[in-house]
Amino acid sequence: MFARVGIGATSLRAIATEAGVTPAMLHYYFGDKSRLVEALIDERLLPALAPLRLQMERAGDDPAGLIEAFVRGIGAVVASHPWLPPLWVREVLCEGGALRDVLFHQAIPNLPRMLAQRFAAAQADGRLNAGIDPRLLVVSLVGLTLFPAAGAPIWQRLFGAEGLGAEVMLKHTLTLLDRGASPSGSGEIA
Repeated sequence: MFARVGIGATSLRAIATEAGVTPAMLHYYFGDKSRLVEALIDERLLPALAPLRLQMERAGDDPAGLIEAFVRGIGAVVASHPWLPPLWVREVLCEGGALRDVLFHQAIPNLPRMLAQRFAAAQADGRLNAGIDPRLLVVSLVGLTLFPAAGAPIWQRLFGAEGLGAEVMLKHTLTLLDRGASPSGSGEIA
């Protein structure tokens, strides 16, 4: 319900109804709504993102490897946790989202800066297209992975769901990024 309706707009009563329990039972296990949100963060959100963070820390400094690790890592997270992209859009991206601070302080602290630094180092070594801003490459990675997942109901309806599954999106995203990120912009990341 938090992903569909938003944390602020979801009442404990609505959650209890959806879960098929009484509001008293929900209150017994979680107390108030803020403690339920803490449980969401601790038991669902952080464990969902932990493998991505670990994978990125181990990915090394090769820009192609970093890009592929991120795209595949997000793909795996979304496949395992399809609720995450709409929750991310609603509660992190949108102004006033209840999970924005969680992103900066708990979920993926330092990951965007670490990626941008590795991309900048690769660019300085001539292994990444000189026309790319390494910080905006991180923004592009997020935009090319989480937005299509969050918007899947829309674009699948527009284009038809046939043939536009996760593997097709993964290949498309990696091909698109490979062409633009290579030093010459012509295909292979050197």
